[in-house]
Amino acid sequence: MKANNTQLSTHLNKCKNNEMLPVYLVSGDEPLQLNEACDKIRQTARKRGFTERLVLHVDASFDWDTLLAEANTLSLFSEQRLIELRIPSGKPGAAGSKAIVEYLERPPEDTVLLIISGKIDAQSCKSKWFKHIDKAGLVCQVWPIELKQVPDWIEKRLSTAGLIPSSEAIKLLADRTEGNLLAAVQEIEKLSLYYGNSKNGKANIGVDEILACVSDNSRHTVFDLTDAALAANPARTSRILEGLRGEGIEPVIILWALSKDIRELGVMRAEVEKGAAVDAVLKKHYIWEKRKPLLRNCLQQHRAAFWQGLVVKSGHVDQVMKGAETGNIWDELLQLSLLMAGVNLFKTAPGRRKTA
Repeated sequence: MKANNTQLSTHLNKCKNNEMLPVYLVSGDEPLQLNEACDKIRQTARKRGFTERLVLHVDASFDWDTLLAEANTLSLFSEQRLIELRIPSGKPGAAGSKAIVEYLERPPEDTVLLIISGKIDAQSCKSKWFKHIDKAGLVCQVWPIELKQVPDWIEKRLSTAGLIPSSEAIKLLADRTEGNLLAAVQEIEKLSLYYGNSKNGKANIGVDEILACVSDNSRHTVFDLTDAALAANPARTSRILEGLRGEGIEPVIILWALSKDIRELGVMRAEVEKGAAVDAVLKKHYIWEKRKPLLRNCLQQHRAAFWQGLVVKSGHVDQVMKGAETGNIWDELLQLSLLMAGVNLFKTAPGRRKTA
């Protein structure tokens, strides 16, 4: 059966002992909702006695016989277990499709299979393996929240965290996170730590509180990183990036923040090159007063081609992060942020041609 996030929660809340379905498929490309849906299933499984957990990562070298072998293997540590099968591409291929179908024809009674995948396209939804999952278990496909829905989503999250935001505060947070729910949650968690312990119940939050929370925090944010890069300060840029890595900030959030400013500056510079005044462009794109001097300088220093090149580089970093191209994601993020700061770490040696 198919279910959205709310319906998944309702189903799991009703599950009693030994009443979980044999298979759950959670798919999508919005990381926060994907992770939260999977966490709900994990927590319910643990409460229902599925205390052993096995994680299988599907890549080009994955042997699908492993899944079938595990289905026929008794648990060593407990009577019930959870197997997580992670398929980032959302496409198990011919061998994977056959293995999943065979698994579901005789699913083991002591096991819950949780399949976590990237976005599944319409054609795959008609495949035999997908239909078998839909028939035997539950399919939850998560979708990005539309930008117009983000303010309401942020307001509900803030309220749950014990905060009462002003409409201006909600707009500021929505503008800064631009639909990136992971980034929004991190900001809300910080606000909750700063202001969420009011003795009089929920605390009121305005624009000043949001800005103060970020600026007074001794630890850096992804916004500090982009500002340092755009200010052409490579030393501070590299220090902040290393700090974010040490704090466990997800690479996807860092890349999103860098790419957001790169794309926006590319669009604005193109408008300037067509004859628009810099200040008029900044006003048109609703740039906050405190950021105008920084972005004004960037627009005056670099042409549109510079930002277009960084867009291409951002795409490469995204592919590395998804495993589609080789490379170390943190090295790639360092190169991208330093390129924004005007420093190219690697240059082609004289007399040598670039290789593909």
